[in-house]
Amino acid sequence: MEETKFQQNNFLPLREVVFHTLRDQILRGELEPGERLMEVHLAEKLGVSRTPVREAIRKLEDEGLAVVNPRRGAEVAKMSEKDMDDVLQIRLSLDALAVRMACDHMTDENQKKIHQAMVGFERAVAKGNLKEIAEADEKFHDEIYNSTNNSKLIVIITTIREQMFRYRFEYIKDASNYPRLVEEHRLIYKGLVERDHDMVEEAIQVHIAGQRKGVVVRIRNS
Repeated sequence: MEETKFQQNNFLPLREVVFHTLRDQILRGELEPGERLMEVHLAEKLGVSRTPVREAIRKLEDEGLAVVNPRRGAEVAKMSEKDMDDVLQIRLSLDALAVRMACDHMTDENQKKIHQAMVGFERAVAKGNLKEIAEADEKFHDEIYNSTNNSKLIVIITTIREQMFRYRFEYIKDASNYPRLVEEHRLIYKGLVERDHDMVEEAIQVHIAGQRKGVVVRIRNS
């Protein structure tokens, strides 16, 4: 395993800093699927006690990024088509509902924020930083969720968003997908602005289907 980059943050509990450090390493592929997450080794690398490492691993497990084997201990979870399909099936249903609700409840301010997030995504793509692209993509969808005026839906989406993030991050590792993503975001935005329920739902279906296709290729080639 490469040397772990660990930066203390005075505004976050130590367990959260450890969690985000390990999470970033998993998403970037620096900690590979199947690699063991040994508490003693990681604590030594990070210069912390075993307790925050143990707590971080537990949270990674909750988000589907780690699994605990009774004999081997914790290890980075492997990606499978079944796991991805389970996640994307839920995301498709929630996003289809969200865009239709957004058509009905979106305010001028919501529309402005969605547009700003769309432009922000395109700027991130131009810079080519993977983490910024993934976060900008998430921001675009978050603004759509916020425009539904349904706090219960937002809570449900928030509870599973981290499991979605892994596959979103995997998809954007392939820069050849960027032009397609930009165009898909524009079509989603167009459907929202025109308040065309069928158009925007079809656009979100195409968007998620494209993600599934791209990630399947990466899973099968890994």
